[in-house]
Amino acid sequence: MRGSSRPTVSFAARITSWTRCNCAILEEPELSKTDPLENVVRALARPGRDTSDFDLNPGARRPANARLRPAAVLVAFIDAPGGPEIILTTRSSRLKHHPGQISFPGGKVDAADANPIAAALREAEEEIGLPIDAVEVFGQFPSHETVTGFAVSPIFGRVRHRFHAKPEAGEVDEVFAVPLSHFAEPGNYRVEGRLWRGQIRRYYVVPYGPYYVWGTTARILRALADRLNPCN
Repeated sequence: MRGSSRPTVSFAARITSWTRCNCAILEEPELSKTDPLENVVRALARPGRDTSDFDLNPGARRPANARLRPAAVLVAFIDAPGGPEIILTTRSSRLKHHPGQISFPGGKVDAADANPIAAALREAEEEIGLPIDAVEVFGQFPSHETVTGFAVSPIFGRVRHRFHAKPEAGEVDEVFAVPLSHFAEPGNYRVEGRLWRGQIRRYYVVPYGPYYVWGTTARILRALADRLNPCN
């Protein structure tokens, strides 16, 4: 990981309470009041369909014989006084691909990575200074196909120890956290579109304050919201 002179951001792992969406259809035992992420763990265990950037663009054409490149992102949860929060980054404005966009820490799965989990943890350590041993991985989604030719594996984990975020120079401009409660509400999402390669590409958007979260990141978060709200 390259060094950075940017100010560090401190994230502390704290235990707090979290309430779930009650659903009369599902007969589940009462959630533990000591684990704020138990509802997320249960949501990951529920059946869910694969996701793709093509979900909202059924008319888009996949390149013939396209070979998807494996990638992985870390959906990292931290405890905060108001409930769990999810760590996100703002990509550097100097990057060639997706400059300035909001994303999870992550990247390509390298040949040296044992699996997508190892890749997501490695990338998080490189991009935001999150120590690998500070993360407890508790689940993952099926890979998400992007229109840019990647199969992205979303890896879910909780940050167990305090750490000081160190944005990787040239890769990350900012590290911040957003309450899970915001992303867990399906009503906070909307569908927008823009012209891309001669076609209108539609995608999910879930804004938060000054942050415009969209594309693959928003699609993964929407998939989580759908599992957290199985009655909707």
